[in-house]
Amino acid sequence: MNINQENQVEKQDDRAEILELYKGLRVTDVRDGMDWVGYHQYGTVHHSIKPLFRGAPVIGIAHTARYLPFEGPAPRVTGDEYTQWVKWYYREVCNDPWGKEIQEGDFMVLDVAGLDVGLLGSNNTLDFKGRGCVGYLTNGGGIRDTDEVIMQGIPVWSKFVSQGMDQTRIRYYEKDIPVSIGGVAVYPGDVVVADGDGVIVVPRKIAKEVAKYAHQELTGDKAGRKKHYETLGWKLDDSVL
Repeated sequence: MNINQENQVEKQDDRAEILELYKGLRVTDVRDGMDWVGYHQYGTVHHSIKPLFRGAPVIGIAHTARYLPFEGPAPRVTGDEYTQWVKWYYREVCNDPWGKEIQEGDFMVLDVAGLDVGLLGSNNTLDFKGRGCVGYLTNGGGIRDTDEVIMQGIPVWSKFVSQGMDQTRIRYYEKDIPVSIGGVAVYPGDVVVADGDGVIVVPRKIAKEVAKYAHQELTGDKAGRKKHYETLGWKLDDSVL
């Protein structure tokens, strides 16, 4: 067994532990935890990448894939012939082999080369949700059918939303490799935390140490806010308990 294989086994062994350690943490808590271990300038995905909708923090393990622009040429067919060409395109050019490998707790990190294309939509994200995917991070468009996606509660962070389908716009290239998203190198197995404040990526090698200090800061914040709630006569909620 080589070093990479040993690392993969180690990542699998502590996967459940890592997810449990990050349960309940916000992006800001994790940002603080990163600072506490000396990673002040690293981990925060650029603020141009935003949530499709706001909700509770989403925490997962990075599962990566890369897509490239389709070089062409575009087909010179329309109508029923185009329908047949599209079937070929999804089978041979733009597919998602990573989808069959999704594990419970995976956070899909998709390098789409900044393209304006709806790689994800209301249909395939439901398939991946059923397999265990907790959220999506892309460095371009990557998402369409957004009204349905929001209704279905599929968490997505992207630069923008897109109308166009994949064909003639994008092609699958590779998976399970490091990708660059919003100025952060994301490796398979890294921890991804995302909420209304954006996205932060924690290198797996420091994930446990970061979680320790993130919880320290969260605990202090809750205690302080609880006192303010009591002074204001507010009913205590889960955010301070």
